[in-house]
Amino acid sequence: MRRSVLLLVCCLCLSVSGSAVTYAQKQKETYVANIDQDGVQRVRIVGGGYFFKPYHIIVKVNVPVELSASREAGIVPHNLVIKAPEAGIAVDEELATEIKKIAFTATAVGKYPLYCSNKLLFFASHRERGMEGVLEVVP
Repeated sequence: MRRSVLLLVCCLCLSVSGSAVTYAQKQKETYVANIDQDGVQRVRIVGGGYFFKPYHIIVKVNVPVELSASREAGIVPHNLVIKAPEAGIAVDEELATEIKKIAFTATAVGKYPLYCSNKLLFFASHRERGMEGVLEVVP
């Protein structure tokens, strides 16, 4: 009897974690930034429950970028990190529920990771739990 209950619990846990991964994969959308009339590429990005939306952001090289970044409501703190010194990008900002404007100009073509660097004690970091994405800079 105990073995059956344990087996049932294990199956349920695998099912729930599998559906969470499937849900997260479906949320990995791509956003291609347009250049506004003032010459700035504007992108809205939201962080939350171990995700960034959009997951994949595409911007043009040598054109100013303005990210409007925030996090979902809740008590879990998140940040946004994009470290690409070879492209002139150095972002490390705490996110709040209010929108924060983050400006930079990417100077090199490439794909650069964006992620949340927060970590609680001995638990997996937010990045390890899936809170990451890609900033792609194109010609």
